[in-house]
Amino acid sequence: MSSTELVQRCRNCTQEIAADALACPRCNALVHADELERIAADAKDLEAKAQPRAAYERWLQALPLLPSDSQQAAWIRAHAKKLLHQALAKEQPQNKWAKRLGPLGPVAVLLAKAKTALLAIFKLKFLLSFAAFLAVYWALWGPKFGIGFAVLILVHEMGHFVDVKRRGLPAEMPFFLPGLGAYVKWQALGVSQETRSAVSLAGPLAGWIGSVICLAIWWKTGDQLWAGLARASAWLNVMNLIPIWVLDGGSAAKALSMLERFLLLTASVALLLVLKEPVFLFLAAGIVYRLIKNDSAPQTSRFIAAYYVTLLVCLGLVLHFVPGQIFPDSAGIR
Repeated sequence: MSSTELVQRCRNCTQEIAADALACPRCNALVHADELERIAADAKDLEAKAQPRAAYERWLQALPLLPSDSQQAAWIRAHAKKLLHQALAKEQPQNKWAKRLGPLGPVAVLLAKAKTALLAIFKLKFLLSFAAFLAVYWALWGPKFGIGFAVLILVHEMGHFVDVKRRGLPAEMPFFLPGLGAYVKWQALGVSQETRSAVSLAGPLAGWIGSVICLAIWWKTGDQLWAGLARASAWLNVMNLIPIWVLDGGSAAKALSMLERFLLLTASVALLLVLKEPVFLFLAAGIVYRLIKNDSAPQTSRFIAAYYVTLLVCLGLVLHFVPGQIFPDSAGIR
């Protein structure tokens, strides 16, 4: 048997790996990432069609393609177990307890329906967290700006959610932390780092769209409320692109090589000099930190680099067209 049959190369870092390997020993990229994405998309589609048995069987097809000790495999095993329970419950006669309880049967049916309704309410927990989130900014800046600002944060988070769902991956609705921020919980299921970075950038992209809508309304009406919202949203999304810690920029930068990070730094400094917006100084400082940390990707991602820089330019233009303070003071728009 030739050596080419015994080894293959990782598509992410070009490391040589055994032909029967499931993950790269160097960068941990999954060998069957594309097939895993297809399986996840099919399984989620079956779940949406209320076919838990078929979804359970489809999810199980992913396990042989994953390292048994990986987080993705653990998640699939737990999720498949839940689907199996759902399938067994669905396959049992719905009126089993109604027949056994005789005259109390209708009560049992009503309780079962109530349980379903309660579960649906708990799945909408994001509404409760969003209501608390909105109340904080209402109290800070009044109903007009407070509600508008909270809705723009929701738009940002829905950018992540929609991008994850369109890829056929499992995701929960956004959860809001009043006064702190929000996040979307989703399962990567072995997707590439480029895909993860693209999902991270989808939030600022949606935030930019929200800013542009506010900017257009301001130009049309002359109402300073919309100018303030456009600027606040653009500023916040630029801050979110700083490549550190839990910010979206921190995840997005993981797909960039050292050269691409230098390109990002150059773009940030250029925007700082041209637009005179101090927020780009913070961005540049964050990029310098990542350059010093030297955790760049071994392989380039021109798509993420172009995506990142384009977002910065677009958000910078919104800040340029709407000069002034970022948030209203106590005497501002209420």
